[in-house]
Amino acid sequence: MTDDTQEQQITAAGNEMSASFLAAKKRSDATLAKLEENPGKFTMLTGDRPTGRLHLGHYFGSIRERVAMQNRGVNSNIIIADYQVITDRDTTEHIEDNVLNLVLDYMAAGIDPNKTMIFTHSAVPAENQLMLPFLSLVTEAELHRNPTVKSEMEASGHALTGLLLTYPVHQACDILFCKANVVPIGKDNLPHVEITRTIARRFNERYAKKRPVFPEPAAILSEAPEIPGLDGRKMSKSYGNSIMLGATAEETAKLIKKSPTDSERRITFDPIARPQVSALLTTAGLVTGRDPKEIAEEIGDSGAGALKQYVIESVNEFLAPHRERRVELSKDMDSIRDILHDGNKRANEIANETLEQVREAMGMRY
Repeated sequence: MTDDTQEQQITAAGNEMSASFLAAKKRSDATLAKLEENPGKFTMLTGDRPTGRLHLGHYFGSIRERVAMQNRGVNSNIIIADYQVITDRDTTEHIEDNVLNLVLDYMAAGIDPNKTMIFTHSAVPAENQLMLPFLSLVTEAELHRNPTVKSEMEASGHALTGLLLTYPVHQACDILFCKANVVPIGKDNLPHVEITRTIARRFNERYAKKRPVFPEPAAILSEAPEIPGLDGRKMSKSYGNSIMLGATAEETAKLIKKSPTDSERRITFDPIARPQVSALLTTAGLVTGRDPKEIAEEIGDSGAGALKQYVIESVNEFLAPHRERRVELSKDMDSIRDILHDGNKRANEIANETLEQVREAMGMRY
């Protein structure tokens, strides 16, 4: 293959992705407009893998929007994807603690279990059984093209597991079992919703032309900015650069004080040239609602120490109500478990009904 041919293929792939994103953005905007008019017609599915505690990036990236959707009157569902932990990890150590802490953070942030169904993968067999017919509707090549699968293959350094390869189909089961028609996501997760739309469309065309079983869900593309970690890299639990929602004020202060900056005394907002200083300013801007540039100008020549102190005070003030509610909720962990058990019960009822519809459409009710 010549260099020119390779360049042409890369350009074509980029154009295809741009066209796909533009179409998804147009669909997202149109769906949001309809949702504002009649939120009760929409069902939302979102979720998290219980691989650790939630941090500020999760809050601004997804949780805040979930609470807003719930409060608008959207039929809201949150899956705690415990089975997906083992797509790329060989242990389930601490998983129960992680699951229960997710529920604590959801509720402290404003998720109401009377309005939002919270449930776990492993407790809903019928949802997972949808994997079998869904797998028959996609090709191996389509799964290999998924960006999450591709990036994990490149980064892992070991053989691709069957569960990781089928990860996009498992997510389609999560979305479609409850007939979700909106999925709030960031741009990077758009391919997951696109393959879910493909699976829904192919199932309906193959087995249910007269009475479609599944909606083709629309991605609601998040306007939330990408939130850097305290070291300027992506905020990630694995990097240790994240401010956890449930951390104490003292733990938060210690983490921010240790965050790297640079040798220049004057504070300026420049994400390219000064990523670490700019990460701290971005964090301060998010929790105060201020422009990071304005904060930088205010601190000026006072240096990194003054910046860190401002970030510590701002973050701790912002998180104080969350932490207070979280501590109160954690005094009764039996109630937290009851909320999860109730959500699992409701999810099973929905999943069993959907699986029956699938079996009927496929002529498998004997």
